[in-house]
Amino acid sequence: MVKSMTGYGRAEETFEGCTITVELRSVNNRYLDCNIRMPRLYLFAEDKMKTQVQNCISRGKVDVFVTLDNTGMEQVDITINEPVADGYYAALCQLNERYHLSGEISAALLSRFPDVLLAQKAEEDVEQVAGQICIVLEKALADFDQMRSAEGKRLYEDILTRAATIEEHVAVIEQRSPQTVAEYRARLEAKMSEVLSNTQLDPARILTEAAIFADKVAVDEETVRLRSHIDQLRSMLKDGGAVGRKLDFLIQEFNRETNTIGSKCSDLEISRHVVDVKAEIEKIREQVQNIE
Repeated sequence: MVKSMTGYGRAEETFEGCTITVELRSVNNRYLDCNIRMPRLYLFAEDKMKTQVQNCISRGKVDVFVTLDNTGMEQVDITINEPVADGYYAALCQLNERYHLSGEISAALLSRFPDVLLAQKAEEDVEQVAGQICIVLEKALADFDQMRSAEGKRLYEDILTRAATIEEHVAVIEQRSPQTVAEYRARLEAKMSEVLSNTQLDPARILTEAAIFADKVAVDEETVRLRSHIDQLRSMLKDGGAVGRKLDFLIQEFNRETNTIGSKCSDLEISRHVVDVKAEIEKIREQVQNIE
């Protein structure tokens, strides 16, 4: 099944009190353009994340947003500033000795002095967090891919409907084309009878002129190729995958054959059908622009 280039995906997981959120958004683009926005501390994981995105997405401008929230769950290491504690302890002992005091010098007493105990944020295992980000990214990509597949299904159905409409118009053109030759021959005979009222008409001359006209307005080759392009369109859509660029080139061939039919046929009814075909082709082209 084909997939749309536009989509949105989101995933959120909590690891040891740290909540990691990954969001993806994509819009149409000729090639894959992936931009990742995340805290600088984990930028070394960007290449691995881009590889994950490339394994899932072939075309489109993709923005990946990574946020980490560990508010209130930060680990703190408490350490003793031994030189400062030793200084305070020595000073207190000196006070006891000098002033003949007998008070006990306890840990609780020492801890009250400035800079005796130091609180520092525990070092974070950035490699581990980077791996956790990739786990959340994988889930966000799955959510993203599900949305693209649903949109791709709608594009698939719409394009097939329009391709069937084009076939209907082509069938009318094929049916009408021989009639234009017969009508031309009848008009030619009437015109020559009017001009050459006193002269016998030459059937061979009329037959030759009609044959020349028939060859000039024949669109059999173009309609056969157009039907072949429609079959190819259906086949590519059925096979799925990253076929957007191929479909874009195929639609150009649709236009080429239709323009040739329009330039060959001066018949009003055929011209109307050609216009309708071109309108459907343009709508298909717009839809193809959204396919990966």
